[in-house]
Amino acid sequence: MAMLQRFPMGIPFGWYFVAYSDELAAGDVRPVHYFGRDQVLFRTEEGEAGLLDAYCPHLGAHMGHGGRVEGGNLRCPFHSWAFRPDGFCVDIPYAKAIPPITKREPVVRAYPVTEKNGVVWAWYHPDRIAPMFDVIEHAPFTEAGWAAPIRREWSFASNPQEIAENGVDLAHFEYVHKMEAVPEGTTVYDGHVRRSEAQGQRTVRMPDGVEKVIPSSVQTIQNGAGQKFTQLRGVVTLSLMVLATPVEADQVELRFCFTYPDTGEGSPEHKAALAAIANTCGQSGVEGDIPIWAHKIHRARPLLCDGDGPILRFRRYFEQFYVDGDTPRQMAVV
Repeated sequence: MAMLQRFPMGIPFGWYFVAYSDELAAGDVRPVHYFGRDQVLFRTEEGEAGLLDAYCPHLGAHMGHGGRVEGGNLRCPFHSWAFRPDGFCVDIPYAKAIPPITKREPVVRAYPVTEKNGVVWAWYHPDRIAPMFDVIEHAPFTEAGWAAPIRREWSFASNPQEIAENGVDLAHFEYVHKMEAVPEGTTVYDGHVRRSEAQGQRTVRMPDGVEKVIPSSVQTIQNGAGQKFTQLRGVVTLSLMVLATPVEADQVELRFCFTYPDTGEGSPEHKAALAAIANTCGQSGVEGDIPIWAHKIHRARPLLCDGDGPILRFRRYFEQFYVDGDTPRQMAVV
């Protein structure tokens, strides 16, 4: 089955993870591939992160392979043309006069970049429209008192909508993850932001082996197609960034970045947090979903029943992140 049949939509626009800030040092240059394009990611000597299309407009060298940072610019490995993070060419070392166009406009596609929550975010829009909303600051990843983040990542054939929609597919939690019934809770849609909260009780096995019923809650903020922040409260409190970056329209990199209140290594809370992270990432969590995501198709007209959860309402929300012509008609048979 062709991939375009699996996902009859394009790449949604929004802010996406392209690196962790602490893994991109000043002077670093690396080739990356996101949004269906070869790119070069770098950090200037002044500390500014940049993301450009990879191929030099001069004679087409890939600037992620052999390119180098000099001051605030990226120099091409072929003829040492220099480009700012905004895509303007500012120096050709052997030219008496650089082409006039370089004074008027960028000559390499540059992606708007910002850094928040320890992440380098890049804005993608297929029509190169400037950012239409901001990245949300998430306090657990910026404030003191929280443990150093724990990071996991996966790569597979899917797209951001399929991953995001999974959270409102209430019925699958029982059959894929063997979880107790998940309440629908409350959801508020406000433009590009979706906020939800669900509360209930869960039966958990405590470290001493005794089963105990405890209150639990899940709060989620979806900010566009590429940012989802979740806080889970139960035996412990976990904060999670879900970072789904499209490599192609049919290939995605998924990252989970966790933190939790810092109670010291070896404490009961620390051990419980690590166990909860392992559970969230393992077969009872996302690794139970991935084999399904990697082989399913997107049903633009799904046959639904009354226990499926608010899938269609979520799809109406997510439609706004596609440009005209990229969105399949979201109809359903109920």
